[in-house]
Amino acid sequence: MSNIKLDSYLRYVIMAVNMAQNDENDIIYEQESSSVKTDKKTIPKVVDDVVVEDEAETPEILIKKLKEKIKILEKEKQEYMDGWQRERADFINYKKRVDNEKNEIVKYANEELLEEITQVLDSFEMAFSNKEAWEKVDKNWRTGVEYIHTQLIKILDDNNFKTMNPLGEKFDPKFHIAIEHIQTDDEKKDGMITEVKKKGYMLNDRVMKAPQVVVAEYKK
Repeated sequence: MSNIKLDSYLRYVIMAVNMAQNDENDIIYEQESSSVKTDKKTIPKVVDDVVVEDEAETPEILIKKLKEKIKILEKEKQEYMDGWQRERADFINYKKRVDNEKNEIVKYANEELLEEITQVLDSFEMAFSNKEAWEKVDKNWRTGVEYIHTQLIKILDDNNFKTMNPLGEKFDPKFHIAIEHIQTDDEKKDGMITEVKKKGYMLNDRVMKAPQVVVAEYKK
């Protein structure tokens, strides 16, 4: 073979080898590109805290997961609302209780003082009850004492301190003390107070000293 033919043959072989290598590189590149694309599809997306695993199913899966997320958030919101409402109700009840206690303290702040005054009132009543002895007292002096008694009763009455004189009322053990019972043949008078031995006193709605009374008892 001549040198010219040999050179031509070598060039042809080199070109064929280069072409084969290029084709192989193209195949490898395509496979790698395809692999990269496939891997990209498997990478999960995150949309507003909802993980999307498959991009092809994104709309349906996203809606479903968003609905589940909304349900969870609504439940948490309701729990917070219920807790807040309970706390608010407890605070309102506490405030009412404190206000009531404060009002009770103010309402009965002078209770001890008024209990002492009841002894003075009892002394007045004792003096007035003995009409024979009271009539013998000097008229001017008697008038002055009665005036002082009237003033004292008015001042106490203005402060919701009332005298209890339940004559003719139905006996009630919550408010009265029966120190004596008398028989009656009148059925309508059964349990009625026929006499008040000692008057009682009440501050607002609280009995400070119950009146001592005589109660009628019906017997056939």
